[in-house]
Amino acid sequence: MKKLAIGIVSIAFALVGCSKITMLRTEEMKAVGTDVQTGVQQGLDSAVLKLSVQNDSLRAAMDSLKAELDASALVQKRMMAEITMLSRRMGDESERNDSRQEEIIYRLDMLLGKSDKILAKKVVVSGAPAAPISMDSLEREAEKLVEAEAMFNTARSDYHRGEYKLAYAGFKQVYEQMKTGELGENSLYWMALCLIDANQVEKAKKVFTSLADAFPEGQKVCTTMFKLAAIYSAEGNIDMQKQYLQKILNSKTCSTSGEFEQAAEILQEILERETSAPAAPAAENVTPAAENAAPAAEAQPAEAK
Repeated sequence: MKKLAIGIVSIAFALVGCSKITMLRTEEMKAVGTDVQTGVQQGLDSAVLKLSVQNDSLRAAMDSLKAELDASALVQKRMMAEITMLSRRMGDESERNDSRQEEIIYRLDMLLGKSDKILAKKVVVSGAPAAPISMDSLEREAEKLVEAEAMFNTARSDYHRGEYKLAYAGFKQVYEQMKTGELGENSLYWMALCLIDANQVEKAKKVFTSLADAFPEGQKVCTTMFKLAAIYSAEGNIDMQKQYLQKILNSKTCSTSGEFEQAAEILQEILERETSAPAAPAAENVTPAAENAAPAAEAQPAEAK
C-alpha cells in the first residue's frame, strides 16, 4: 500500500511538474506571439507612414503641376487676347492705309487733271503767254504729299504705342512740311493730343488755339473748340469754357456736328446753375438814385467837351 501511495504521489508530482512546464511554455509562446504581432504592427505602421509621406509628396507635386498648367493656360489666354488685339489693330491700320492710298491716288488724279487743263489753257499776261506749269513740279508735289502721308501714319502709330514725344516730333515735321490742307490741320490736332497725354496742357491749349484760328472751317475745328472748353472747365475757368461753347454754337461748320448738341446742353446747364445761384448782396447805404446820379455827373464833362 505504501508503494502504491508513493507511486500515486510521484505521479501527482510528475503531473504537477508537467502542468507547470506546459504553462511556462504557453506563456513563452504567448510572449513570442505578442512580440511578433508588435513587430508586424510596427512594420505596418512604418509602411503606412512611408506611404502617407509619399502620397503627400505626390499630392504636392500634382498641385504644383496643376498650378503650372493653370498659369500656362492663363498666359496662353493673354497671348491669344493680345494676338487678337494686334490682329484687329493691324486690320484697322491696313484699312486706314488703304483709304489713305485711295485718297492720295484721287488727289494725284485731281492734280494731273488740273495740270492738263492749265496746260491746255493759254493765258496771256502783258501780251506774253504765261509759262506753262512743268510736270516736274507736279511730280514733286505728289512725292511731297506721299512722303507727308507716310510720316503722318508713322507718327500716329507711335502715338497709339504710347510714344508721345516721338509722335509729336513726327506730326510737327508733317505740319512744317505741309502747313495747310487736311494734313496740316490733322498734324496740328495730333500734336495737341500728344501734348495732353504728355501732361503739357498749356502747350496743348496754344496748339489747339492756333488750329482753331488757322482752320476756322476745318474738319477738326469743332472737336478742337470742344476740347478747349473741356480743358478750361477742368481748370475751373468757366468764362473761357462758355466762350468756346458759344463759338461752337455760332459756327456754321459745327451746326451739324455732335459737338454742337453737347455744347448746347453743357452751356444750358452752366446758365441754369448761374441763374439758380443766390445773387450777390447789394451795397449798403447806396440808394438807386445816387447810383444813377453818379454816372450822369461823370458823363456831363465828357459831353461838354
